[in-house]
Amino acid sequence: MKILFLDQSGKLGGAELCLADIAQQFHATSLVGVFAEGSFPEYLRKRNIPVKILTQQTLQVQKNSGFLAGLKSLNRLIPLITTVAQLSKQYDLLYANTQKALVVGALASLLSRRPLVYHLHDIVSPDHFSTVNRRIIITLANRAALVIANSQASREAFIQAGGHGDKVHVIYNGFNLENYLHCANQREHLQAELVSILPQLEDRTPPFIVGHFSRLSPWKGQDVLIEALQYCPHNVTALLVGDALFGEQAYGQQLHQQIKSLNLEHRVKFLGFRSDIPQLMTACDLVTHTSTAPEPFGRVIVEAMLCGTPVVAAAAGGAVELIDHGQTGWLTPPGDAKKLADIINTCQQQASQSKAIAQKAQQRAIQSFNLAATNLQISQLLSRISNCEINNIRNPS
Repeated sequence: MKILFLDQSGKLGGAELCLADIAQQFHATSLVGVFAEGSFPEYLRKRNIPVKILTQQTLQVQKNSGFLAGLKSLNRLIPLITTVAQLSKQYDLLYANTQKALVVGALASLLSRRPLVYHLHDIVSPDHFSTVNRRIIITLANRAALVIANSQASREAFIQAGGHGDKVHVIYNGFNLENYLHCANQREHLQAELVSILPQLEDRTPPFIVGHFSRLSPWKGQDVLIEALQYCPHNVTALLVGDALFGEQAYGQQLHQQIKSLNLEHRVKFLGFRSDIPQLMTACDLVTHTSTAPEPFGRVIVEAMLCGTPVVAAAAGGAVELIDHGQTGWLTPPGDAKKLADIINTCQQQASQSKAIAQKAQQRAIQSFNLAATNLQISQLLSRISNCEINNIRNPS
């Protein structure tokens, strides 16, 4: 099967990691078209996945953009749509992985008469998208042959916004288990390495390391974790892994100001973008997920579970599908810093219980989020779509 995958971002995010894992199995016959150069295309090249940069112009439309912003981007969209339409004639189907890719892919598919598949990685709600963008997503996705949602929460929000439920199949993200289980066997060594780069406490108390893995963005809620630190013992240290993307650099400055005002400079360390996520997660005593709006899936949550590290998440969106509270992790109300601090303190005080919960979570994640099983489900769906399209061409009604 020949597939033209489309993704808007040059940056390597959760949706892009998911796409790379899917495209890997089709690398011999398919192509990933990206709308910008950056860490994502480079990641694909390192994995020998064919990639092509489809435009040199930045598309300015954001999730909260209105109608006028969309009109202003038309002069950049039209040439891109034409390019994709021509290119897609060499492939069996188009696979749009992001919102802007959906816009381009849907219009290109009309011109090339190739079926469109949309991988929905977002909660289509007012928390994440403007009214105009929600209408665009739903209108174009309803024209797709298939919509793959990354959680029940994403599927339900899509339908509530007007999406056709019969088009949507829920397939959770898959993970290469070896990347995480190997690190879990090196926990003590990795913890020792991480502790060595953290500030030493005056009383030599071992740090309790709380990791947060996400781009720096207001809705990802790093400020909630920082606020929670003031209700935790002095040896609780936060590790913030991730950079500000998509014009959100001001939030990073806001976090530094918050840390300074709370006198927590010695308890928070920014590591920026890192590629050694499994190693860092394994070295943490607890991983926190603090999104203040519903999370479509929660890739970080599953990664922490696979590493055998306890995890606490905000109880909204896809996160509630991943964690059984008190059994495989903990759930807290979104934005509630004191409740988050309570969980952090409990994990520190009840280390044996936390370890047992993390081990149970790891087994659950191994069973439920195996990349091989995920890719098999997707491959079967795509084959069905491709075969139906071939039959429609041979036997038009």
